[in-house]
Amino acid sequence: MIDKMETMLEESEEQLLNQEFCKKIAKKFNRSSGRAGKPIVKWTEVHSWFQNRQKDAPKNMHVLPKVSPSNGTNAISQVPKEDGSKAGARIPDLSDLEFEARSSKDGAWYDVDIFIGHRFLGTGEVEVRVRFVGFGAEEDEWVNVKKSVRQRSIPLDHSECHKVKEGDLVLCFQERRDCLIYYDAHVLEIQRRLHDIRGCRCLFLIRYDHDNTEERVRLRRLCGVRC
Repeated sequence: MIDKMETMLEESEEQLLNQEFCKKIAKKFNRSSGRAGKPIVKWTEVHSWFQNRQKDAPKNMHVLPKVSPSNGTNAISQVPKEDGSKAGARIPDLSDLEFEARSSKDGAWYDVDIFIGHRFLGTGEVEVRVRFVGFGAEEDEWVNVKKSVRQRSIPLDHSECHKVKEGDLVLCFQERRDCLIYYDAHVLEIQRRLHDIRGCRCLFLIRYDHDNTEERVRLRRLCGVRC
């Protein structure tokens, strides 16, 4: 799968900007016989992979825009009112913020398109129903606000590598042949290297929180987490 996308990156650069193109690629991968029983590839994952790949491309190459919520996620102001003393609590204006939420299905983080509703649990905790960018209503989920919703993580620029420290929580783009997903990870070790024309060449040893696997990655695959 990755090999095929590498070829597309070289041959179809202009089309990579097109949402429909990414959807067709995702559908093609999902229908291939070799993916039977494997996680579904979403078009946003395809788009993000192309975007991250182009961060290491020469400056004269076209850079893909980052996938963002279609309506700025200001729909949290549309959350329906509920009866009860807790429902009367004022919800702050978050119209200028963008959010991401962790799916209970695979533990990965996805950009939030819209907040559909909210509810209070018997424990006093709050859950919101979210729709993820690039997903339909059938993929809506109830997620815990405190544990699984946060401001959208920001990709780190080459000049910001010095901000990453051992022990830091980061959002890492996990690149596998059968999935392209963002997971939380912690930085275990950093190999500082001189930067060149391509930017940061440092290596970061990270451990994914969801399965404790370790991997050495470059800065282009890391995002700064804003809790």
